[in-house]
Amino acid sequence: MKLNQLRDNPGANKDKIRVGRGIGSGKGKTSGRGVKGQKARKSGNVRAGFEGGQNPLYRRLPMRGFNNTNFTTTYFVVNTGLLQVLVDQNKLKAGDTVTIESMIAAGLTKKPLDGLKILGNGDLTTKLVITAAAASASAIEKVKKAGGSLTIIEKKVQEGKLKPKAER
Repeated sequence: MKLNQLRDNPGANKDKIRVGRGIGSGKGKTSGRGVKGQKARKSGNVRAGFEGGQNPLYRRLPMRGFNNTNFTTTYFVVNTGLLQVLVDQNKLKAGDTVTIESMIAAGLTKKPLDGLKILGNGDLTTKLVITAAAASASAIEKVKKAGGSLTIIEKKVQEGKLKPKAER
C-alpha cells in the first residue's frame, strides 16, 4: 500500500448540506427556515421562554413553594485554638468575656450573623468567660479544663420570620 492510495472508508465523510442552492437540492429558496418572520432571519432565534416581549408565563404565575434556606442559622464559628491565638496576640485578655461583639471588635468578623459558635479544635490554656449561641461538647470540656466558663444563650426569634410550629 502506498500513501497516495490511502482513502477513508466509504460513508466515513458526509458531504456538507449546501442550503440555498436551488430547488433540486431540497434546501433551496428559504434554506429550510420556513417563510418570513423572526426565526427566518440571520440572528432570529430567541431564548427559551421568550414571548416576544410580553410578560412571560414564569413571571405571570405567583411564587409558590417553600425554601428551607430562608430559615437556616448561620453562626460565626471560632475554634478554641483561635481563642488562644487571640489571647497570645493580646486581642483578648485572660478573664475577658468573649461574645460576638468582642469578635467584631477584634476584627475577625463584620457581621454578627446568628451568633457565635465555639468548636473544640486546638488547645485553650487561658481562663475565658464565653457567651455563645452554640458550642460543641469538646469545646465546653476544653473551656472548663482551662478554668473558664461557657454560657449558651438562646437565639431570639426575629420579628417577621415564622416561628417554629410548636410556638404558633
